[in-house]
Amino acid sequence: MSFPAFLQDVIFLVIIFLLVKPVGIYLKRVFVGEHTLLDPVLRPCERLIYRVVRINPDKEMDARYYAIAFLLFSLAGTLVLYLILRVQQFLPWFDPVHMTTPMTPDLAFNTAISFSTTTTWQAYAGESTMSYLSQLLGLAAQNFLAGASGLAVGMAFIRGFARQHTTSLGNFWVDLVRAILWVLLPISLIGSIVLIWQGVPMNMSAYTHVTTLEGGVQTIAQGPVATLEFIKNLGTNGGGFFNVNGAHPYENPTPLTNFLEMLAIAVLPASLPYTFGLMVGNTRQGWTLFWVMMVLFVIGLSIVTWAEQQGNPLLAHYITGGNMEGKEVRFGIGSSALTAITTSNGATGSTNSMHDSYTP
Repeated sequence: MSFPAFLQDVIFLVIIFLLVKPVGIYLKRVFVGEHTLLDPVLRPCERLIYRVVRINPDKEMDARYYAIAFLLFSLAGTLVLYLILRVQQFLPWFDPVHMTTPMTPDLAFNTAISFSTTTTWQAYAGESTMSYLSQLLGLAAQNFLAGASGLAVGMAFIRGFARQHTTSLGNFWVDLVRAILWVLLPISLIGSIVLIWQGVPMNMSAYTHVTTLEGGVQTIAQGPVATLEFIKNLGTNGGGFFNVNGAHPYENPTPLTNFLEMLAIAVLPASLPYTFGLMVGNTRQGWTLFWVMMVLFVIGLSIVTWAEQQGNPLLAHYITGGNMEGKEVRFGIGSSALTAITTSNGATGSTNSMHDSYTP
């Protein structure tokens, strides 16, 4: 393993380790209902949401009702997203010039199911299939909602271990609202601003058509990319604004953005074991779970980085410097391997290289 790749991996793992305890404590405070610094701003918003949708935040659910609420919410999100995708050509911010791939019923259904389950298997190219409204109101919104519902279920799972003498697992709607307001929204807002600073577009402009030096015509896709980019990683969704996902320079322009987007994928899953330990009253159990996850992560990262830097032995006489096939030069092998392992361990899928070009 090269020294720059080793140093990057060490810094990444150290930052994750340092964030586990403070983020784990914050998550516990959010979902237990304890005071946080964001309460003066978010508590009024939370109470307003409960009044509008008629939620009683003091009424808890058992496993059956919690599961029903989760399934109904997921079904509603799937149907709404399917509808948006099917009628996007009749909605604002639809550009028929660059929409070269029709959103057929099967493709819309595939996409709706994929995003509502945070699977985000993309069978389409975003820049030639989706309108800006579909990307914002459909996909980005579902990244928040599906990610928050998954986090809510995770907290219910933890309560199942923490509560010995009751069948109550909390209130799904309360957990959902708090996951969005206290966790996903503020982190995504800060992260998106950093991405914009690094060069990720955030506009509603039409695609730019330019003439190249060779005299050909090139269409440069753009749009409200920053809105979707950070939450796709933080919510472990992974669906990209563009077809090539994290390899696109407008989604992931620099090694710094790549590093921050990988932190966004890892920080919440890495911190939840500590939250678990706090809520069951035994932080040693939480640290045990965390170190099991960390060891598996490090093993995978070490193997992939080593194998890619060794390269294909059949091509060793012709190619030096490792296996760069399918990788962006601005990331190199080190950042590509880190991304491959982080997205795979986080089931996110926001890749920045072609995994089918990796060595066996």
